Parts: sequence; C-alpha cells; structure tokens
Amino acid sequence: MNDKDFVMPPASPTMPEKAPSPLLLVADDDPASRRFLGDGLRRLGAQVETCDDGPAALERARSRRFDLLLLDCRMPGAGALQVLAALRGDEAAASHTSPAVASSAESSADQRHGLLAAGFSDVLLKPCNLQALKRVLACCDGNAGPLLDDRAALDSSGDAGTLQALRGLLRDELLQLDRELERLRSDPAGFADRLHRLRSSCGFCGAAALGRQVQSLQQWLAQQPALVPMPLAPFREVLQATLRALERAPA
Repeated sequence: MNDKDFVMPPASPTMPEKAPSPLLLVADDDPASRRFLGDGLRRLGAQVETCDDGPAALERARSRRFDLLLLDCRMPGAGALQVLAALRGDEAAASHTSPAVASSAESSADQRHGLLAAGFSDVLLKPCNLQALKRVLACCDGNAGPLLDDRAALDSSGDAGTLQALRGLLRDELLQLDRELERLRSDPAGFADRLHRLRSSCGFCGAAALGRQVQSLQQWLAQQPALVPMPLAPFREVLQATLRALERAPA
C-alpha cells in the first residue's frame, strides 16, 4: 500500500451531519463571572446551563449528561474539587465521566498542579477573554476533533502503509490495556510506564482525544492526591470509543 491507496473520506453530502452544539454546565457563585462565562460560551456556539453553588451543580450533573463542566473552585456548599470527586465516585451520575475545567480568580502553580492531578482537564484563570473560553471548549471530548485524525496521523507517520501498521499495533495495545485497567489501578508505577508508551502511539496514530486522557492520567499519577479517586472512568470511555473507531477505520 502507498499514499495513493489511503483514501480520505470525501467532503460531500454523504458525510455525517455536523455534531450538535456541546452542552456545558457553568457553576459560579459570582453573578458577573457567571454571566460572562455563560454568554461567552454561548457566543462560541455552546449550549449553557448555569447555577450558583456546589450542591446545585452536583444535582444537575447527576441528573443530566453534560459535555463539559466548568466549576468554580470556591462556591457555597462545595467547590470544584468536591463536586468533581463526588461525580467521579458516583457511577450512576449522568455526568460521571464528563470532562471538567476548574475556574479560579487566583491559582498558583501548586494549586494548578493539584487540580490537574485531581482530574480537571484545565484551569481557567478569571478574569478571562473569549480566547481562553475557546480553550475551555476544546476540552469537550466530542468537540476537540475526531477520535482518529487521518491527516494529522499521515503527517506524523509519513505514509499510509506505516499508519495502517501503527494503528494495528495501537488496537492490540488498547485491547490488552482495557483488560488490565483494574489491575493497573493498584500498580501506579506500572501504569505510568504503560501510559508513557501509549502517549507516543496516540501521537503517531492521530488519536488526539485518547492522548489528552493519557496526559490527564499521567498528571494524576505524578501527584496521586490523597482522598481523590483515580479519574479512570473518562479514560476508559475514550479508550473504548477509540477502539471502536479503529475497528471502523479502512483496512
């Protein structure tokens, strides 16, 4: 097989319809921040629900599946860390695996590292601008690009034959990893080693969404914060979705 044998999907009316706008939950007890964040994200094309305290955010996230949670670090009743920990520990919650971004008016390097280690995809420093909100939107699993980016993968691997071989190896690796996730939960050193190798594979194969989940878990393993469960559910969800995409990829 050569480059000419690898056919990119044509941009035509037969392509799947555009995905619906992502649904975000913005939780912030400051009215001005809540208004700016909600209006700004809507201006960027998102659907947004807002609330003003931690318990309300937790209730909504338990009852509805959001594509992204934007949670203020200091809210009445529960801050971002407490809300996310409660969701990750409740498998029945609709937003159990939804990605989350923490927002704060002040954030030191240590605080940022702690939030990332706890499972947040990013930390938004307030006040902010629309460019910063674009980065927030990029944390939505379904809106940060396809599970498999053929063009990026071809740029990285060099040719279609190499890409096909690399994606075959990635598929085998993910199948084995999926079977071993629970064991690796109790082997942080072994898990960190596996993630180091997987991150490179994701880059070569254009698996950007899985690569972001790998990076998030690496940050958590580097910190291993006390009393915060390993954010394994979002990783497993994207791993399995990537496996399905690899199964559908052209041979």
